[in-house]
Amino acid sequence: MDSSGNSSGCSPQIKKSGSEEGLVDQRKRKRMESNRESARRSRMRKQQHLDDLMALVAQLKDENSRIMNTMSITTQQCLNVEAENSVLSAQMGELSQRLESLNNILNCLNTTTATASGCVFEIEDFECIPEGYMDNSWNLMHLNQPILASPDMFY
Repeated sequence: MDSSGNSSGCSPQIKKSGSEEGLVDQRKRKRMESNRESARRSRMRKQQHLDDLMALVAQLKDENSRIMNTMSITTQQCLNVEAENSVLSAQMGELSQRLESLNNILNCLNTTTATASGCVFEIEDFECIPEGYMDNSWNLMHLNQPILASPDMFY
């Protein structure tokens, strides 16, 4: 049956009046216009969503670039600090050995002098002093002087 109550098929169709046809056409046009407007809004929402995502991608790329630069700078600084630390450790080891050697010499001299009870010994009589050490006049200058360190000597 169609909307007018007649069944389609063998029975004759009753013609709709012009105003009814105009009303149907008008409803059809309104529905088509509504569908077009709905589709346009949907496309606009999709485009807005796409624009938002593209802006987010650009923002994240920028942030990622800044993080990578910071990481690169930090890594380089870390490598520099490790290299400086290695140099300072080596210098500390060398200075510690020198200090220990010089303290051993001072202890040997002080111990030998105290036990000598006023006797005079030849420098070669001291077993704790390395052979040939006293042959160099520069070594004799600093026998009884303390070793002083300053922060400037590490730079």
